[in-house]
Amino acid sequence: MIYWAPLLHMYQPPTQIHMILDKVCRESYRPLIEVFKSHPQAKATVNISGCLTEMLQEHGFQDVIDGLRDLSERGQLEFVGSAKYHAILPLIPQEEAARQIARNKVTNSKFFGSSYNPKGFFPPEMAYSSKVAQPIIDSRHKWILISGVACPTHWPVDRVDYIKRGDDELGVFFRDDLLSNNISFDRISATEFIDKLKRVQSYSGKKDVYVITAMDAETFGHHILDWEKLFLADVYNRIDGALAKTSDPLASRTKEIIEFGEKLTEPELRVVNISELLTLFPKGYQIEPKPSSWSTSAADIEFENPFPLWNDPGNPLHKLLWQHLNLTIEMVNESQLATKPKSKTSAEVGRVMLDPALHSCQFWWASQRPMWDVNMVYRGLLEQREAMMNAYKAIVTDDFDERTKHEYQLKFLASQKIQDMIVDLLVNDNRA
Repeated sequence: MIYWAPLLHMYQPPTQIHMILDKVCRESYRPLIEVFKSHPQAKATVNISGCLTEMLQEHGFQDVIDGLRDLSERGQLEFVGSAKYHAILPLIPQEEAARQIARNKVTNSKFFGSSYNPKGFFPPEMAYSSKVAQPIIDSRHKWILISGVACPTHWPVDRVDYIKRGDDELGVFFRDDLLSNNISFDRISATEFIDKLKRVQSYSGKKDVYVITAMDAETFGHHILDWEKLFLADVYNRIDGALAKTSDPLASRTKEIIEFGEKLTEPELRVVNISELLTLFPKGYQIEPKPSSWSTSAADIEFENPFPLWNDPGNPLHKLLWQHLNLTIEMVNESQLATKPKSKTSAEVGRVMLDPALHSCQFWWASQRPMWDVNMVYRGLLEQREAMMNAYKAIVTDDFDERTKHEYQLKFLASQKIQDMIVDLLVNDNRA
């Protein structure tokens, strides 16, 4: 048996505007829901960031939330956990990672109810390093999905390897990067994809194997027009043998063969949610995956640049943005010691504002590989500034000693200088 477990990642940044969110819902989210409704046997594992769930409700797209909940209750969709504001978890403090994970579960549980009970975990951008395993384990997730480039041993197709921290274990699944990217960039047809799945079984020599693909849900319909029908629905049709409505005699004959059990020479193919693989396949080896993301190449790992789209040592904008964000985190943490009522209010505002300020898009749009958008970078910077300003106000208006106030005044002034340097780089760059 060949088990295919597809994952769809749904995310929009907290700075997204209504017009774009509406477009994504029309082009991608609603059509995807319809694909699953029209294919009752189809399954997928879904990650939806809590910040997107909130935005869908706030912007009047409750039907998308309801559609996903209904599909989950029918057993077609399996939700997984993640970070609420899509922060790159290896690049932020563990305490912030744990907070993002916890807030994501609270938010999605509010909107999806009991149907949101994630066993697995999807780290934003599949960004992994050894430091992120503990917060994921502590939040009671049973497995994590990361990029195939992170695999440190021979490729697992018939076992589930695991990460160990003390007495706790976390199952590890790896995305098939090649197949996933072929789907994401319209490089493969449904027929070719199924043929590739069959080859995995043939090459491995194993009776039972699994393949996991993962990509942005927006790939289907938004990034690639009608791709939810031209690829995804077509794959589900072929797996189900639902070809009867075509006028092709060969297609009709294929359906007859499937219905009457005559297709004995072809490998069997079944679509599953990822958690099902834990019961279908045996426990494998204890491993430690390589630091990486789903946009990391083997060359990036070799040159010790595991997160090139978010923290490239050779990118001056990345360097400044992280300097500013780290100062913001430090300021917010210090402000939580405020005791005066008004100062505490400012500190609480700064704390809440820091969460969305951690989102990954500001760094992604500054990566220049080839992504570049001055406005998306600047919006992220403004979120950092709002958190910084409220935290600083809490410190200077409270009963902190003068030495502490002076120390954080200097840090606030340093953050302003860094902000000016970032803006200079943005406005003086000759790209659009």
